[in-house]
Amino acid sequence: MTSEEYEVVGVPRAALLRRGFALEYATLSWNVVGIVVLAIAAIGARSVALAGFGLDSLIEIGASTVVIWELSGTGEERQKRALKLIGAGFALLAVYLLVQSTWVLATGFRPHHSPLGIVWTAVTAAVMFALAAGKARTGAALDNPVLKTEGRVTLIDGLLAAAVLIGLVLNTTAGLWWADPLAGYVLVYYAVREVKEIFTGDH
Repeated sequence: MTSEEYEVVGVPRAALLRRGFALEYATLSWNVVGIVVLAIAAIGARSVALAGFGLDSLIEIGASTVVIWELSGTGEERQKRALKLIGAGFALLAVYLLVQSTWVLATGFRPHHSPLGIVWTAVTAAVMFALAAGKARTGAALDNPVLKTEGRVTLIDGLLAAAVLIGLVLNTTAGLWWADPLAGYVLVYYAVREVKEIFTGDH
């Protein structure tokens, strides 16, 4: 075994793998708790955005599970299957955002105020951005496209949390209920772009 197999960019490969697992388990745990918090907040505020964000958390749980599975094994075919599963998660996220945003705008649905939703989405945005950065660095060090791709899923999760947060704040402070669904359309673009890259790019 060569020294390159033992170490990557000065850090033992085993340590990088442990870091990758830790990042994924942290993401998984956060989103499991998030589903419960978001369910309580969504029911209390009758908020479609918060309920939808709970669905996004489910997609992120699925993506984290895929990466944990992939990091446990080796082989190009396993890596390709993992990438396709993450691509499917992106596609589901894009469909969810498109349907939810269109439905909210078409019906003019106005949620109640949600202090719990505001606090949770604000903290979640910060946590997801930090986790996404860690996954990008670790995935690059390991030269692992699955971890890097799932890091972009986490980044989009953070962007979605920020979009939902902005919508909740604007609804609470100015009654602008349509701000959140408009932000959702922007995130559809990012999700679709990632789906295209995964299924047509050269990994």
